Amino acid sequence: MPIFVQTVPTAPPLAIDRKETLGRFLPDSQPRAQHVVWHSGHVSATVRERVLGQRPLCLWMTGLSAAGKSTLAYALEKQLLDRGQLCYVLDGDNLRHHLNSDLGFTVADRRENLRRAAEVAHLFNEAGMIVITAFISPLRADRAMAADIIGHDNFVEVYVKASGKTCEQRDPKGLYAKARRGEIPQFTGVSAPYEEPQSPDFTIDTELTTTQTAADQLLAYLAERCLMR
Repeated sequence: MPIFVQTVPTAPPLAIDRKETLGRFLPDSQPRAQHVVWHSGHVSATVRERVLGQRPLCLWMTGLSAAGKSTLAYALEKQLLDRGQLCYVLDGDNLRHHLNSDLGFTVADRRENLRRAAEVAHLFNEAGMIVITAFISPLRADRAMAADIIGHDNFVEVYVKASGKTCEQRDPKGLYAKARRGEIPQFTGVSAPYEEPQSPDFTIDTELTTTQTAADQLLAYLAERCLMR
């Protein structure tokens, strides 16, 4: 059966710009509850960058199950921390154990899963941290939503590429086999589509490179683009 894939030193105080402390929240916020008022802080994004010595980013890794997203994300996290940079991995399975434990795998639930993940990533970025996500995030529209939430200046789409055949051969969790037996409905790559990124910021083919080399290449790309010191 074919695979279903669609082609910290202390910084001196700075002047505070109130607009900068709001991030994207206040202009776009539409809380359902009434009488909810945004409370602004006194620390701007510029101050956080000065204190932490880094620019906040979100590396959004997308790809089929077993393509190597989580493996690469955690390898990159360690490499960044070894360089003295503050970062954290948001892994799709891990978030479904707690924050998103009430969600299934319907189209609506998957979209909400990614919306919440993007909001969390945005909060980490607001705190000045580098975030690395590992989500299949199969639909282009949902990845675009994540970019809108996080902010396009901070959003780096990384396509962790591997053929469906290779991913099914790896199948470390046995998910493809279960999907083939009909035990997992709407499984990306088998009974649900994966829409490949049309113009990702960076592509890593895990069939052609090792995890360490891929992490090195991604760091070099970020440095070349002046996204990382």
